[in-house]
Amino acid sequence: MSVSRSVDVVVLGAGPAGYVCAIRLAQLGKKVTVIDKAEVGGVCLNRGCIPSKALIHAGSLYEKIRHGAELGIVVEKARVDMPKLVEWKNGVVKKLTTGVQGLLKANGCEFIAGDAKLLSNTSLEVKTAGGKATEVLNFKNLVVATGSRPMAIKGLEVDNVRVLDSTGALDQTEIPKRLLCIGGGYIGLELGTFYAKVGSEVTVVEAAPRILMSVEADLAKVVERGLKKRNVKVLLNTQVKSLASSKTEVKATFKLPDGKESTETFDKVLVTIGRTPNTDAIGLEKAGVKCDAKGFIIVDAARKTSNAAIYAIGDVAGQPLLAHKGSKEGIVAAEAIAGMKTVYDVKAMPAVVFTDPEVATVGLTEEEAKAKGFTPKVGVFPFAANGRALSVAEPDGMVKVIGDAKTGRLLGVHIVGVEASNLIAEAALALEMGAQVEDLALTVHAHPTLPETMMEAAEAVLGHAIHIFQKK
Repeated sequence: MSVSRSVDVVVLGAGPAGYVCAIRLAQLGKKVTVIDKAEVGGVCLNRGCIPSKALIHAGSLYEKIRHGAELGIVVEKARVDMPKLVEWKNGVVKKLTTGVQGLLKANGCEFIAGDAKLLSNTSLEVKTAGGKATEVLNFKNLVVATGSRPMAIKGLEVDNVRVLDSTGALDQTEIPKRLLCIGGGYIGLELGTFYAKVGSEVTVVEAAPRILMSVEADLAKVVERGLKKRNVKVLLNTQVKSLASSKTEVKATFKLPDGKESTETFDKVLVTIGRTPNTDAIGLEKAGVKCDAKGFIIVDAARKTSNAAIYAIGDVAGQPLLAHKGSKEGIVAAEAIAGMKTVYDVKAMPAVVFTDPEVATVGLTEEEAKAKGFTPKVGVFPFAANGRALSVAEPDGMVKVIGDAKTGRLLGVHIVGVEASNLIAEAALALEMGAQVEDLALTVHAHPTLPETMMEAAEAVLGHAIHIFQKK
């Protein structure tokens, strides 16, 4: 028998969109109930951003140790203890999720671990304790933040034994000798690079003509060179037709660019084709919430859905599927529910790929700038000409600044190289504030540092970079 009670605001999902929204709602005086069928922190903290970056850091450290002799540092017989590494990674995750639990509690948010489904436009049912206990919550407002999951592809079914999704790839206690990564996007390349660094023979298969189709081609080429340096085999314009698993290996059949087929054998296969929103099993139709053809919830500038009492944030609200985008939307939705005139009007949404070297982008690409009627003027500064990059033995990459030739306005910044993930913050701030390219060039940057590359790339747009020669 269900127990019914009334609540103020329900946040469905406790990931980086949901928990941020809940805390902001509580700060604004709302009584908040957070529901998640898994755990606090969502995919990002538990099975995505944080654990993957922990492994990537460890892989980079191991690689640096192995090549330390080039710097005069010799370490004999370095090895990776995968069970210990996974244990450390899990410890990092636990610290962060425990911290989020504490923040929710400190702000007076109620948390329910359970599976929720809408019954009407003002109520939902929560099944807890393995589906045994049932509760009906009548709400004034609901925020849907249920996230996304790896896309299922027929013929490439995941069992997380031999055929892995991104979650399974984070918990391997043995290093696969031969690893196939299906998909040359950011998830496949991040995890594929990690496994290549710790000793796997990695093959990446991508159906498109190049890897990282979401970033500019010249940046992707630098990443591809990094993969080749680590003996990663990259097959472009190639499709995986089927997988056949046994107890010890997986046979993958490829359709090659010439139309012919070939079969190769691997110990493990990582499938990273894409993600789909978790909107198909929560009863949205009973609340009059409309979705688009791909299952993403349609929202307005305040993140309100077709039901005026229900909001949607994070991956379910559409592209880009980024944790920080979801967090921003969470704040917008919370403030809108509280009666503030807040809307989602972000001008600069950065994106990062944690390959080696890293890629970070914000703003318009050259092609996008042209399509919007700008006359792009580009300045490029290589990391190989930066003293700090050379002194930390990381010369690969560049900073690319795009400005409008007519107005001098900053349009976009694209970075491939060491610490790109941190360097992009300055560019995001500049774009959000409506800066001119000259503003970046005139800002004094400390020396010797990596951010000097940003200043020099801006100077290159203006035609007077100091530490590279520019033809007149």
